[in-house]
Amino acid sequence: MTSTEQPIHLLLVDDLEENLLALEALLKSEGVVCLKARSGDEALELLLVHDVALALLDVQMPGMDGFQLAEFMRGNVNVRHIPIIFVTAGSADLQRRFRGYEAGAVDFIQKPIEADILRSKAKVFIDLYRQRMESLAQRDELKAYANALREADRRKNDFIAMLGHELRNPIMAIHAGLQLLQRQSDEERKAVIHARMEVQAHHLSRLIEDLLDVARIDQGKISLKRERISLQSVIDSAIDTSRPKIEAASHELTVSVPPEPVWLHGDFTRLSQVISNLLANAAKYTPCKGRIHLSVDSEEDQIRINVADNGIGVSPELKGRIFELFAQSKGPDDRSRDGLGIGLALVKQLVELHEGTIDLVSEGPGRGSCFTVRLPLSA
Repeated sequence: MTSTEQPIHLLLVDDLEENLLALEALLKSEGVVCLKARSGDEALELLLVHDVALALLDVQMPGMDGFQLAEFMRGNVNVRHIPIIFVTAGSADLQRRFRGYEAGAVDFIQKPIEADILRSKAKVFIDLYRQRMESLAQRDELKAYANALREADRRKNDFIAMLGHELRNPIMAIHAGLQLLQRQSDEERKAVIHARMEVQAHHLSRLIEDLLDVARIDQGKISLKRERISLQSVIDSAIDTSRPKIEAASHELTVSVPPEPVWLHGDFTRLSQVISNLLANAAKYTPCKGRIHLSVDSEEDQIRINVADNGIGVSPELKGRIFELFAQSKGPDDRSRDGLGIGLALVKQLVELHEGTIDLVSEGPGRGSCFTVRLPLSA
């Protein structure tokens, strides 16, 4: 709610109910709420729970009079900023005015009250209050923006460090492989080194391609080549792509898909990328010899694709930002695994480009994860 939508409170203090009702009738308007108190003690209680734009205090009250109430207000750091107008039926001699201004008054109004004068003076302080609230809201927005910038800068620095690490490893491996090839005469050994270099080159290429994909989507430069495609063929392609990572960790992969063809209107390559990224993510965060299950179910005019695992799960702290760029948890061995933390962010963006949604269910650390993608069926 913005400051202009919040009600503005005026405090009216007078020991006579009829005077309070008369003041309220003169001052009440849209967005203005009059708080009425018949004693200084009641007024102080109201000030404990309400922020007030202006206080109109009757000078002559039994018990705590208006001057004493004003002095209490000026002594309280939480309400000393509230402007005070004294309402008096007595003579406004210099001594009385001096005591009032010394107690913190900004003005005096004589009874009987002239309605136009009262409204005009109250409007000045109501407008000042609104401006102050808007300034505070802008200050809070600027503070939140500054904090967001600091967090973005921290994440950028973390990402640059991670990127340097991830790019250095395959480059060093390729460089070492080149040196070994130069000194190696055994053709069989050369073939082994060459194969390892190809793996590292593929890893390097994939990292760079993921980075470019994120940049293209953020800039609105990615376009889908949509056509009528079989979901089963998309899944087969995704499994072929992610199989090396699944088999490297000796995971058990089970697949449940409908026997009849399921048709989508989408980009074959990008949807295969979505599912392969989810499978690779499951393999990455599941301890060796774990279980990964990919299933497909119909849901009215949608298809639901689930990728579940019995891996390390997702903590509540990470769950809320799991689809953000560079968000990444530690692997089963308590070390950050390979990758830049952009895979799930890229998956979410590609799913949304297909008018779909993606959700995560995880009961917490050690309880596994299940990512659910929903996509519209082809007409």
